[in-house]
Amino acid sequence: MKQKTSDISTVVVINKNQQPTRSLQIKTKHLNNLKHYALGALSVVLVLVASIIYLRWRNQQQEVEKQALMAQIVKLKGAIPAQVAAPAEAKQGSAQSYIQAIEGKLKTINDYLRRRGLKGFSTKGIGGDNNIEGKKLNDGEVYSLYNDYLNHLMGTIAFTPMGYPRISSFTSFFGYRSDPFDSASAEFHPGIDFKGKRGDEVKCTASGKVVFAGWAGGYGNCIRIQHINDIQTVYGHLSKIKVKVGQEVNLGDEIGLVGSTGHSTGAHLHYEVRRHGKAVNPVNFLTLNK
Repeated sequence: MKQKTSDISTVVVINKNQQPTRSLQIKTKHLNNLKHYALGALSVVLVLVASIIYLRWRNQQQEVEKQALMAQIVKLKGAIPAQVAAPAEAKQGSAQSYIQAIEGKLKTINDYLRRRGLKGFSTKGIGGDNNIEGKKLNDGEVYSLYNDYLNHLMGTIAFTPMGYPRISSFTSFFGYRSDPFDSASAEFHPGIDFKGKRGDEVKCTASGKVVFAGWAGGYGNCIRIQHINDIQTVYGHLSKIKVKVGQEVNLGDEIGLVGSTGHSTGAHLHYEVRRHGKAVNPVNFLTLNK
């Protein structure tokens, strides 16, 4: 169909060098929409500029967080106890004296565990006198026994609550305190509270099995995990539970989110360690230095 004359606009191009003029015929609707095209292009440019600015800001934030974490790591390294010096015989380079030095360090680890109310590990007959049940052991056999011992030790540590369910400061400690809902009376607080915001992740402090996951009165949304040596960890006031009863969880798994459910005055994580059903001070399980 032939277009109407009004549908076509003529654009005259004038050359300053006195060259012949040229004319272009363009549909009038394109000229009318020219400002819309310009606004669209400008919007794309603005979005790209904003994205670049945001990404640069995020990179700066991540760098600041990285520096803060590095500072915390340096601080934590400073809190690690000094290594036990190897006996003088180890300097002679003999395999047996080297094994004895390892045994000394393992005994120190045992001492830290016992101070935290945990069962230690027997090293009787391993290294040291270089014999077991009256049999003389060669270096290879001693190494094999130590290897089994260390594997057992690593497994036990993985299943024993240690460390923080979330890295933050404390807002309340274990023991008697003023009732946050009635300052005139006192109550026994069976755990410690970690500062947090609603939605912050909560991680389990040891591998184990979930034995409870649901509403538990004043605890609100609550999780209880069973570990070895009849030890349980309890996580309360959660905004969301991410595990189910019967589920096996591993050390460091995210099991829920911080909240303020139940008997709570604000968002935080309530954390307990129970041994043989009795609440014990979780602070003793935060670090091997205790």
